[in-house]
Amino acid sequence: MTSLQLISLRKIFEPDNPAVRGLDLEVCSGELMVLLGPSGCGKTSTLRMIAGLTQPTSGDILFDGKSILSMPPEKRDAIMVFQDDALFPFLSIGDNVSFGLKQRKGKTAAQHKKLALEALAAVDLKGFENRRPHELSGGQRQRVALARALVLRPRMLLLDEPFGHLDRSLRQELRSMFRNLQEQAGITTIFVTHDQQEAVQLADRIAVMMEGKLQQVGKPNTFYEHPKNPAVARFFGSSNLVPGIKTGDKVKTDFGTVTIAKSSVSDGPVWLVIRIESIETGQNGNNSFSGLVESRRFQGERIRYRLGLNGISLDWLTSPFVQLEPGATIEFNLPADRLTVLEK
Repeated sequence: MTSLQLISLRKIFEPDNPAVRGLDLEVCSGELMVLLGPSGCGKTSTLRMIAGLTQPTSGDILFDGKSILSMPPEKRDAIMVFQDDALFPFLSIGDNVSFGLKQRKGKTAAQHKKLALEALAAVDLKGFENRRPHELSGGQRQRVALARALVLRPRMLLLDEPFGHLDRSLRQELRSMFRNLQEQAGITTIFVTHDQQEAVQLADRIAVMMEGKLQQVGKPNTFYEHPKNPAVARFFGSSNLVPGIKTGDKVKTDFGTVTIAKSSVSDGPVWLVIRIESIETGQNGNNSFSGLVESRRFQGERIRYRLGLNGISLDWLTSPFVQLEPGATIEFNLPADRLTVLEK
């Protein structure tokens, strides 16, 4: 297993708009690190620099404490899986999976075939070795791409939104499969996505990037409970940010004074962070308020309401069992232990 260290990594394509701006990040051996952020934030550029497909403008990349910048891509043993499965259409599935093995010395053709069959079985494609890529569905082809990467047991596995083009149920299935395979293989992995749910389901740790900069690194629950700044709170947690003045365990806002749990943030101007699913109906706590339902939108298994109170609007995500019409008055509560404050 291999550790990774990025040191002040920069990539400039356009002088006034660096793609990656001084990135410092450590990934432990065997860890699955997810690079999460909106499109254009530098995630893919970072991945391509690690793979050797793009040269950094400055900074360094270390595998196990040693710089790999002078190594060509084929010597780094860092395999990249793209959103496009990039299978060879003229080869069978078995030959696609064993293609990389054949470029390495030390094993016979029979051993290559055996390893390829084992890799296909691991992704639930036993018996598919003689088919061609055009005979498989999109999800099956992406499984082949994963098998082709995993069979090589690389030092580093790099994935650039590999499930982004698949439908929701298939993405969920492949995430679970991939996570199990990655844990079994113990390969150090960097997984790029813009999907917060995907990041939470897969990651040992998440690194949030925005505008080429690293905003916060931590375990998935860290971003819900302790976002580092308003940008992370908005992007990751779909949170409401309300301006207020903190005094002790109280925050005075335009819609009233809110009690919060103990916080290390200094008294003064703050952002009160209210996660959209933390709002509770009823007058059953210290932070009870009355608001007006401004709008309602169905979002699959949830309903998203917009609540208005004294000039402030709050988004609220709840179950479909809560049925309210726009214009209705609602009594709600903000549990103190689910609220966070950030320095403003």
